[in-house]
Parts: sequence; C-alpha cells; structure tokens
Amino acid sequence: MSGGEVAGILVAVFWAILVSFLAVALARLAQVLKATTKLVADVTEQAVPLLADASTTVRSARTQLDRVDAIASDVQEVTSNASALSSTVASTFGGPLVKVAAFGYGVRKALGRTDAGPTKTPRRTVIVGRTVPGARRRKQKG
Repeated sequence: MSGGEVAGILVAVFWAILVSFLAVALARLAQVLKATTKLVADVTEQAVPLLADASTTVRSARTQLDRVDAIASDVQEVTSNASALSSTVASTFGGPLVKVAAFGYGVRKALGRTDAGPTKTPRRTVIVGRTVPGARRRKQKG
C-alpha cells in the first residue's frame, strides 16, 4: 500500500467516526425536541384552565370593587349629613348653653362660693451637687 492509499483510508475512517458522532448528536437533539414539544403541550393544557380561572377571579374582584365603591359613596353621604347635623345642633344649642354656663359661673362668683381648687404643694429647692435627705418618718409608739 502506498502512502496515498493509507491517507485515504485514514480520512475515510475519520469521516466515518465524525458522521457517527453527528448522527448520535442529532438523535439526542431529536429526543430533546420531542421532550420539549411534550412539555409545551402539557403547559398549554394546564395554562388554559388557569387563565380561565384567573379571568373569573378578576371579574369577581371587579364586582366586589364596584360594591365597595357604592358603599364608600354612601358613607361619604352619611358623613356629610352628620357634619351638617352637627353644625346645626352646635349653632342652635351652642350659643345658649355657653350663655347659661357663663351665667352660672357669674352667680357662683357673686355668691362668693368657689369650688375647692387643687391644693398647692410647697415648693422644693433643688441644689445642684447636693443630696437631699429623704422624708423622715415618725416613729409610732405602741
């Protein structure tokens, strides 16, 4: 055998090995693509019902928000009515009640009768840097 024939055989063997590796790689790639296709189909089967449930939940939440909006507007109306009633009562009864209270205070002062006010406590002097002795107790006999 000549050198050219050996080189041709080596190249043919190299190409046969290379084609074998490529065939194995393509077979594995085909398996991966089949698994991916199955996974996408399973996800699609599960996603469609989930999206339907999510759509139902969003509709329900919207209905509840509409109800809450109606309740909030009713509360706002009640609050404004209560405020108007409070201002009406204050303007109707507030002035005369203040006058009655002032009259009662004036009558008490005129009669010289005062309620016992808060008792005054004796002032204590604090000297910085000195310790003040504690309160002394009386010894009880008995």
